[in-house]
Amino acid sequence: MARVRYGARTGAEIAAARAAGSRLPDIWSTGVAAVWESDPDAVAAVLPPPLKPTGRPLVRVNISKVDLPGYPLGAGSFAVAAAHGGVEGWYPLVMPMTHERALVGGREVFGEPKKLGEVTVEREGLVVRAALARHGIEFVEVRGAVSGPLPLPEPARKTDFYFKFLPAVDGSGDGSADGPGDGPGGGSGFDAGPVLVHCVRDEKVRKLERISGDVVLRESMYDPVADLPVRELLGITLGEKTTDQRGRVVERVDAQALLPYIHQRYDDPRQILDGPPRGSV
Repeated sequence: MARVRYGARTGAEIAAARAAGSRLPDIWSTGVAAVWESDPDAVAAVLPPPLKPTGRPLVRVNISKVDLPGYPLGAGSFAVAAAHGGVEGWYPLVMPMTHERALVGGREVFGEPKKLGEVTVEREGLVVRAALARHGIEFVEVRGAVSGPLPLPEPARKTDFYFKFLPAVDGSGDGSADGPGDGPGGGSGFDAGPVLVHCVRDEKVRKLERISGDVVLRESMYDPVADLPVRELLGITLGEKTTDQRGRVVERVDAQALLPYIHQRYDDPRQILDGPPRGSV
């Protein structure tokens, strides 16, 4: 009988796949990054506990094209500065990706807030334009002109914070078969207690240029980044970089405290209760 591809893989095949994933070569991306100071109350308002604001209400957007062989990828991140314990890093609110492969791994493994979207990175001579769009709305645009090279930074380690969770199948989030409120979900809307993930990235840069320009935030009911306005633009760069990442669960978080923020992950939070359309299965 021909192999049934949905059938179980052997232990050797699983081990080979893991080994291949651990030996990925450097993958370089070309991207635009902008950082600005925003409204401190707005930055604080989007941070679920136990994350806290840092000393400055910073916002960062990264918009990149990634050179995956035969599989070019557009990737974006819109994040605010945050701290957890003694660690400072970034809390992404939305991470548009142009392909499902990048979206699925990040969401299911790390808890990244990835969504399918459109990503633009263009350069014509000295003129540069980068943008993130979803549902036909270009909600972030960075535009400007290259004004000169910048010295290459030393390799750096950066941290992103993510919340990994599973919405409850029945909407109650009992977390176990023992009865309402008895399991790790605690009747709070999750099937298991949510966790906070530290994702550590080691970054190397091989080219960096300064951009003189501006950042435009447009109104979108799906991606309301306009609530984090540009009060003072600190800088825009165009660069080529490579990163690797690894994540770890650092603590289990209060499900009731996280619940008011899970709409950040969805265009419509009611969709987690939709299930498949009637008659579709």
